[in-house]
Amino acid sequence: MSVVSLLGVKVLNNPTSFDAKYLFEITFECLESLSKDLEWKLTYVGSATSSEYDQELDSLLVGPVPVGVNKFLFEADAPDLTRIPNNEILGVTVILLSCSYDGREFVRVGYYVNNEYSEEALNAEPPSKPIIEKVRRSILAEKPRVTRFAIKWDSEESAPAEFPPDQPEADQAEDDADAYGAEEEEEEEADAAVEGEGEAAQGEDMEMGGVEEAAEAKVEDDAASDAGSEDLEAESSGEDDEEDEEEEVVEEAGDDMETDEAQPKDAAQPGGQDVMVH
Repeated sequence: MSVVSLLGVKVLNNPTSFDAKYLFEITFECLESLSKDLEWKLTYVGSATSSEYDQELDSLLVGPVPVGVNKFLFEADAPDLTRIPNNEILGVTVILLSCSYDGREFVRVGYYVNNEYSEEALNAEPPSKPIIEKVRRSILAEKPRVTRFAIKWDSEESAPAEFPPDQPEADQAEDDADAYGAEEEEEEEADAAVEGEGEAAQGEDMEMGGVEEAAEAKVEDDAASDAGSEDLEAESSGEDDEEDEEEEVVEEAGDDMETDEAQPKDAAQPGGQDVMVH
């Protein structure tokens, strides 16, 4: 928590001529008594391309600072033209109002500043050498950019936490990058070995699969050949049985014919029909 809080900044005499003084009315609040003064500073940014043209317009020490809400006027001179490039005098630039305690900046307020001629004819066709008496300065006071920083004030309790924290044990630890690399290599070798075993096992399965398919095909061929032989034997045995039966029937028919020779032909006809049907 900040001991001093900026409540507001009011830009006076705005707009005004380029060479006029800067005037600010600053209001801030102090929550506890301070042992040192507050240092306020106004900086003019002379060039957008290089910080070497930045110039401190003025600085002011405020103190001792009473507890509560405080207000004061801050006055600063216009920038030195000899320290600004001619092509950077006109146009848009920035001024920075900052405050520090014991050399530590805790707040900064930035404003855009537009420098242009007060006459439209000069703005349309600016001369090669700027006419400073006719340049008007306008501060965009409605849209300041405020940045706050956490600092240590008088007490240690007000000091901000350090980031990152000190880790002396981590600095003294040995570098285990090599160990990590060795572990990764071992894992890669183990994965490669597992993949090799898997491919070998897959090859064996393919070989065994081919043997099993050949064995199954052979069994099917044997079964088909056995079935064919059984059918043939059954057919041949059937034919033999039929021949034996026919011979028996013929013999019986012969016996009947021999025993029934005295019978008329019409009575023997049914026996012949039986033989043909059988």
